[in-house]
Amino acid sequence: MPAFLWVLIIEPMPPFQTDIFKMKNIPKDGLAGLKENYASDAASGFIVFLLALPLSLGIAKASDFPPIMGLLTAIIGGIVVSLFSGSRLTIKGPAAGLIVIVAGAVAEFGGGEQGWHLALGAMVIAGLVQILFGVFKLGKLMDFFPLSAVHGMLAAIGLIIIGKQIPVFLDVNPILAKGKEPLELFASIPEFIANWDPKATLIGAISLVIMMGWPYIKNPLIKKIPAPLVVLAIAIPAELIMDFQTTEPGYALVHIGNLVDNIKLNASFDGFNQTGTFIKFVIMFALVGTLESLLTVKAMDMLDPYKRKSDANKDLIATGIGNTLVAFLGGLPMISEVARSSANIANGAKTRWANFFHGFFILVFVLLAAHLIELIPNTALAAMLITVGIKLTHPKEFIHTLEKGKEQLLIFLVTIIFTLGVDLLVGIGAGILTEILVNLYNGKPLKAIFSAPTEVSFTDDAYLVEISDAAVFTNYLGIKRKLEAIPTGFNVTIDLSKTHLVDHSVMENFEHFKLDYERDGGTVTLIGLDSHKSLSGHKAAAMKRKK
Repeated sequence: MPAFLWVLIIEPMPPFQTDIFKMKNIPKDGLAGLKENYASDAASGFIVFLLALPLSLGIAKASDFPPIMGLLTAIIGGIVVSLFSGSRLTIKGPAAGLIVIVAGAVAEFGGGEQGWHLALGAMVIAGLVQILFGVFKLGKLMDFFPLSAVHGMLAAIGLIIIGKQIPVFLDVNPILAKGKEPLELFASIPEFIANWDPKATLIGAISLVIMMGWPYIKNPLIKKIPAPLVVLAIAIPAELIMDFQTTEPGYALVHIGNLVDNIKLNASFDGFNQTGTFIKFVIMFALVGTLESLLTVKAMDMLDPYKRKSDANKDLIATGIGNTLVAFLGGLPMISEVARSSANIANGAKTRWANFFHGFFILVFVLLAAHLIELIPNTALAAMLITVGIKLTHPKEFIHTLEKGKEQLLIFLVTIIFTLGVDLLVGIGAGILTEILVNLYNGKPLKAIFSAPTEVSFTDDAYLVEISDAAVFTNYLGIKRKLEAIPTGFNVTIDLSKTHLVDHSVMENFEHFKLDYERDGGTVTLIGLDSHKSLSGHKAAAMKRKK
């Protein structure tokens, strides 16, 4: 599930109540935390390793990177980045949400090994940009992106993942899908079906049923087993029985090679000669990777049973360092990955050492049992990624967006269409522009595009925040600075009576601010919307002043 969904589905918590016993038992950090919690963190890290291993391979293959490089990213994200990250429970590794960008970079830089080396050069610079984002505390920039455009971007990514994996799922010759754009891949499905491999597809189909059906299993003990592990436990023996190594073409199985032999300085900066392409992918790697990572960190803080708050900017620096290092060596970009992070919490992780152990177990497995990886049918990995794609672009996403307002569905669809038809950067830009136009249509004053007059006063042990003109995603950063300057533990009232418009993104952000502030012992109340009408029945719908 994408990170933003975790943020949105978590129920608001009651005001924080100090529990002395619980406070005394907050897990220690650093080496003291390792000594105290090594058993629970190692156990959770092992389970996450079982989940991460096949997914990292599949993401690398789908990104047109050598499969071993997906594992390298998970290893460095675990063993290295965990030592200085700003979040305690997130798992760092390759993410399906970046497949489109990575594969696009490889293709535009010439494809094959050349495209891989040149894409790595852009990733190195993007990693350095992420470090600067953290140093200058720019993690707040994620609030500039309208939520419906973010949803649309991820839904489009889901569709592209499905399109790219259909020929792999059907085990057709990769030449048939080479160089095809997302819409061309869907148009070529009849051709793929005509050239399918029934044996390999059968394994893929069984794998897909397991992946899609696993969430519906009721038995709590069985549910603890990661679905990808069950897929591998069935797919590998089936492949051996069918003797894929002698009866199937080479592209039917995973090939990874030796990790040690592949670790070298693989990044090339010759791609800078293609200045426009180089800059485009630096921006995409840095912005999308940062956005997904920060949303995951926020979501995992909400799930943390000890209610600890991560240092988002410190975590961004750590992720940037990890991305810079892994890009030099040839690996995929890493983020704080939401599915593995939530599994980490669910399995009792207490500190960042769980992330360390997940990377350590992957390293040990790759060094000692790499031959087992090469028994995995690619159709099984394709089934795992198709499942990810379906979750990202599930019809429920369209329904939930419509519930927030027809204008939000428009932004959502525009982002999807332009992402599929052009590329991700144009798609998110089109979504942002559509939101701006929608807000202007709904009465946002031109002067309020990038700034909203915000007055903060303190009387009777309470803070009053008065916002004028409009509160919309393009000016929320200024509002957020004022809100973040308010000390914790007070009663805060946000007065919106002087606004013409409060858009959906800002309404969601006010809810997140309320949740965070009340968790630290204060209260937050929104007033002044009696003279506004809701643009839908959703609790976070945009609010427009009545005429």
